[in-house]
Amino acid sequence: MARRTNKEIEAAQIKAKVNIKKYVRYKEGAELYSVGLHTFQQLAKEAGAVYKIRGIALVNTEVFDDFLENFREPPVY
Repeated sequence: MARRTNKEIEAAQIKAKVNIKKYVRYKEGAELYSVGLHTFQQLAKEAGAVYKIRGIALVNTEVFDDFLENFREPPVY
C-alpha cells in the first residue's frame, strides 16, 4: 500500500473541510474546484456568489455550483 505524502493529506483535509462549508475564501475555493486563484475569483464574481464583509471576500459555494452547471457539455455518442 502506497503512503500518502504530506501534500496529499493536506489537500484531502482541505477538501473535506471545505465540502461542509457554505462560504469559502478565494484560496479555499480555488483548491476545492481545482482552478487557479485568479480564475476562481473571476468565475465567482461572474456567478454573483461573492459576499464582501469588512474587507473579506466570501464565496457562496451553492451559488457557485449552480453557476458551474451552466457550462456542462452534453454527452457525445
